[in-house]
Amino acid sequence: MNPSINELHPYPFEKLAKLLADITPNKDLELIKLTIGEPQHPAPQFVLDTLTQNLDKVSKYPGTKGTPELRQSIANWASKRFQLNQLNPDTQVLPVTGTREALFAITQTLVDSTKPNATVISPNPFYQIYEGATILAGAKLHFLAGNPEQNYKIDYTCISDQVWQDTQIVFTCSPNNPNGYVTTLEDYEFLLKKSAEFDFTIIADECYSEIYFDENTKPTGLLEACQRLDNPEYKNCLVFHSLSKRSNLPGLRSGFVAGDADILASFLLYRTYHGCAMALQTQMASISAWNDEGHVLENRNLYREKFEQVLEILTPVMKVNKPDAGFYLWPQLDMDDEVFCQKLYQEEAVLVLPGRYLARDVEGINPAKNHVRMALVATTQDCVEAASRIKRFMLKHTK
Repeated sequence: MNPSINELHPYPFEKLAKLLADITPNKDLELIKLTIGEPQHPAPQFVLDTLTQNLDKVSKYPGTKGTPELRQSIANWASKRFQLNQLNPDTQVLPVTGTREALFAITQTLVDSTKPNATVISPNPFYQIYEGATILAGAKLHFLAGNPEQNYKIDYTCISDQVWQDTQIVFTCSPNNPNGYVTTLEDYEFLLKKSAEFDFTIIADECYSEIYFDENTKPTGLLEACQRLDNPEYKNCLVFHSLSKRSNLPGLRSGFVAGDADILASFLLYRTYHGCAMALQTQMASISAWNDEGHVLENRNLYREKFEQVLEILTPVMKVNKPDAGFYLWPQLDMDDEVFCQKLYQEEAVLVLPGRYLARDVEGINPAKNHVRMALVATTQDCVEAASRIKRFMLKHTK
């Protein structure tokens, strides 16, 4: 048995199930879940139609690299969305079966654990795959907490040259899960300079990039930053995108990685052995999704409506702000986050996730303690009802 398996932490939802195991929710209310970031908006019918129209392709083995048509549709989408002069579909794009497995796999590809103090830098709180992938790759984690007084901005300038020297990967998540912070062009400029100096890879998890509130202010992407900051070959840079959030297709397991062609050549070799080629019918459905923006705009409009109504209810009773982007709220509480979740579940039949489950203690401090994550993925009606119950709960417990 790989001994590193024993170093893995339970997943946040396992911890939540244990926390609530002996608690019964209010039976007079229908349970509303704001815990898992699983979009509940309808999947685009035209994508489902494409999927069913190509079910006969299950009789063929798919190629790990994906079809040229899929890679071209991805390259077209990314080039238009992020204003890229070029993105070579043959060398700079690789379809993946969802970003979760791909984020794990790229870490195994990139980490050289034979080097002393092999380090991966991660935001804190974070998506737990970053941590698990790092542990199983034999590297150590260096966590960076965002500053709540600066909208959870991460200060990369505080990292010493010794840590940079040992660094092999920097994970960014933009828009961030859970706080919604969007990495700025200035953030990327600093990271690109350090990457050029110390030769590490920047991995940008951008799976929430298409959920934003102002059509004139879209989240900046890493490849877009490369284009604007004189790194046209995207050296040492990879972005990860998915149809899960953008197109309400979490079960399709479809996304892509794009960027540095040299890294992607090695990643393709790894994936050939890994055995994770995307099914051909899924590839066809994915082409349909990447080629259409109408359903994505409708999706954003639904989230805008929800955020507007929910924040109107919650802002007077708790410390909560509209995120830069994404579909999470990240309120700061005046009570313990686990206790809040237990009591809210028991009294109001609303499920939220304790913030501390998404972060790790550094020097005895958990930066996510006394926060909770609320995923506004359910219907507007359910989200508004949940917000009304939370407001009632807050008024009861803050008198």
